[in-house]
Amino acid sequence: MPQPDPSNASRRLGGLTSWYASGWRGLRVAVLGLGATGFAVADTLVELGAAVTVYSSDAPGDRVELLDVIGARFVQHPLDVVPPELAEGAVDLVIVSPGLPPTNPVVDWASRTTTVWGDIELAWRLRDKVRRNGRLADWVLITGTNGKTTTTQLAAAMFAADGRRVAPCGNIGVPVLDVIRDPDGYDVLVVELSSHQLHSMPVDGPGALIPLASTCLNLAEDHLAWHGSMQAYWDAKAKVYANTIAACVYNVADPETRSMVEDADVVEGCRAVGFTLGVPLAGDVGVVEDVLADRAFLDDRRNAALELATHDDLAAAGMDSPHMVMNVLAAAALARAGGVPPAGIRDAVRGFRPDHHRTELVVTAHGVTWIDDSKATNPHAAIASLRAFERVVWIVGGLFKGVDIDPLVAEFGPKVAAVIVIGTDRDPVLDAFRRHAPAVPLVEVGATDTEEVMPEAVRHAASVARPGDTVLLAPAAASFDQFDSYADRGRRFAAAVHEHLGGDADGESAGSPPAAD
Repeated sequence: MPQPDPSNASRRLGGLTSWYASGWRGLRVAVLGLGATGFAVADTLVELGAAVTVYSSDAPGDRVELLDVIGARFVQHPLDVVPPELAEGAVDLVIVSPGLPPTNPVVDWASRTTTVWGDIELAWRLRDKVRRNGRLADWVLITGTNGKTTTTQLAAAMFAADGRRVAPCGNIGVPVLDVIRDPDGYDVLVVELSSHQLHSMPVDGPGALIPLASTCLNLAEDHLAWHGSMQAYWDAKAKVYANTIAACVYNVADPETRSMVEDADVVEGCRAVGFTLGVPLAGDVGVVEDVLADRAFLDDRRNAALELATHDDLAAAGMDSPHMVMNVLAAAALARAGGVPPAGIRDAVRGFRPDHHRTELVVTAHGVTWIDDSKATNPHAAIASLRAFERVVWIVGGLFKGVDIDPLVAEFGPKVAAVIVIGTDRDPVLDAFRRHAPAVPLVEVGATDTEEVMPEAVRHAASVARPGDTVLLAPAAASFDQFDSYADRGRRFAAAVHEHLGGDADGESAGSPPAAD
């Protein structure tokens, strides 16, 4: 079969930088994966007139049926080997879903034989479909090992408080491709980016993003099995700062993020803005006594500061823990870079409530506080929770994704009152406690059935917890070994707590466990 001329294909794809480009029609595109992102890619490209085939190991019935309705083909085939028709047929472009690592055989083949994009690059190229008030939406980019979703929601709330039409999207659960096709358009897109999405995102050329503001909140070991090394993970995260126009926002306490900013190739005039729990230097945002202060976005930043919010504002919103204050500061810096006035920051903070499963109070009963931080899916995230409470009965364990839990146990293990170990990948936890905290009472949850894991963990925790203790679900690991998601894990924990206590609480409770996030 005659193969297409790669140079012609490259020139054609290079010119596809607008929804209204004629070259989309008839473009032969293979989409790898049929999750929410894969379907949004297929739906978008079919609307543009491309010839789309979706390849996936799984075949979710509703999405397969919808593919047929919109006019895309579906081929169910294991994605650990190149589908024969893909290897033998001519294809102009492959769009890879973010869950597939670069070492995946099909992704590797595509990278060597044709052009590969991610969904974010495709969305950027198509961002001109809808203009609002005659202009394109500004993009604000957020990544980091932890805190991405909360910071994305906070920043979106701050822009909204200033009267902007804003969409939090991306890795937060709403595909960017769905947002850019909204007929009413947006003033601002606040885009949460995973390291997987950033890996496939170009930093130059026609598909490179040019964000108004950007941040990497923090960096710690995570997803190393996917990326292959810490350096590759660092390289992916650092892409968030490329080509930024107004402000690269970094974490003063995390020198890796400062290093990323220093290395970034940005638009002339872009500023580096640090956020800190300490008193901010000129050019940064931080905390002065009980006030969140801006010393970056005002003319007399060397001698003055603007008040953004107070500790009382944060406490009323349940955001006065150190890691939540950091999220607020990062979001505020991004919003201020976009012109949101201090009053908008304050109003957004006062009206904001964090999502479920992020250091969320379940109930207080018999002097024991039960906290759901199922969103702590890696050791770095668990640190924030462990620091926030005095005496902890720690429920820990799950799928560690190649990340070493030993340093976390070495630091916090000797300080906890007891540890309850869940998950199928428990040897790293057990070994670490034997080395670093052999005197700490340790209980393994024997149940392996999803329905029984949390009831047993809660029973064990209740048996060792004493008045003044906090029973903390901060697994420091992913959930997929025993649960559908971190949210499923958190809901089951909350349900098990309520079932065990039988409504016996001391007046402080988050109520019944939520049905969904």
